[in-house]
Amino acid sequence: MYLETIYVLSKKDNHVHAINICEELGYSKPSVSRAVGILKKDGYITVDDYSHIHLTEKGFAVAESIYQRHTILSSFIEGLGVDAATASKDACKIEHVISEKTFLAIKRKLENPEG
Repeated sequence: MYLETIYVLSKKDNHVHAINICEELGYSKPSVSRAVGILKKDGYITVDDYSHIHLTEKGFAVAESIYQRHTILSSFIEGLGVDAATASKDACKIEHVISEKTFLAIKRKLENPEG
């Protein structure tokens, strides 16, 4: 969730701070600081001298993949008649556990509804 949130926030403004993540996710500053430290240690993000958080190439690839999954799953669920807020919330849960095979089948179905 953190990488996806950083990805989405960075599309709006290149200057992402921990407080922006706190506000977006509704998490406490200590929780976000701990997660930022782990993501930094694992090479997914960097933090510059101004406390701006940036995705590394590795972090960007993972975040973009998660974001794509979320977007496609949300669209699929909405297509079933579920409201956007519920679809987004459910997609957030599903995107982390769905198999690649099932995800690709859903993606193909959305791209070619007749097929």
